[in-house]
Amino acid sequence: MADSSGLLLAIAQAERRRDEILRTLTQSQQRVQSAMDQLEQLRAYASDTDQRWVHTGSVGLSAELVKHHYQFSDRLQQAMGMQDGVITNLRRQSDNVRQQLQKAESRVAGLKNVLQKRRAEAQLVARRREQSAMDEMAAQLFARTRAQLQQGDAR
Repeated sequence: MADSSGLLLAIAQAERRRDEILRTLTQSQQRVQSAMDQLEQLRAYASDTDQRWVHTGSVGLSAELVKHHYQFSDRLQQAMGMQDGVITNLRRQSDNVRQQLQKAESRVAGLKNVLQKRRAEAQLVARRREQSAMDEMAAQLFARTRAQLQQGDAR
């Protein structure tokens, strides 16, 4: 199995690479979740702000204050839109990492399959050699026994 050492090394390397990608995927998914949490916080803040505005009423407020509120609301909406974009990009990155993980897992599985086939072939060769040696021993024993019987008949 000396020739398998290179394959075992390749499997170990492929497993390390797969594990690295898995860690990257976990981090990527955490970033997506964090960005979604931030978006939810923005939405909750915008909702709270709107509810406070409705409850206080706009009666008797200056035009400048109303203008400021609408500008603030617009900025919150822009921030939520930007956060949606961030989430989309993070999800795309996460999907790319997931695809890399699938490829890495396929590589590991493929290498292990090759190793298994090589081991099975080596076992088959060993069994054939053993069978050949047994056949040879049986043939020699038969020849000896026959020779002894023939010598016994010749006497």
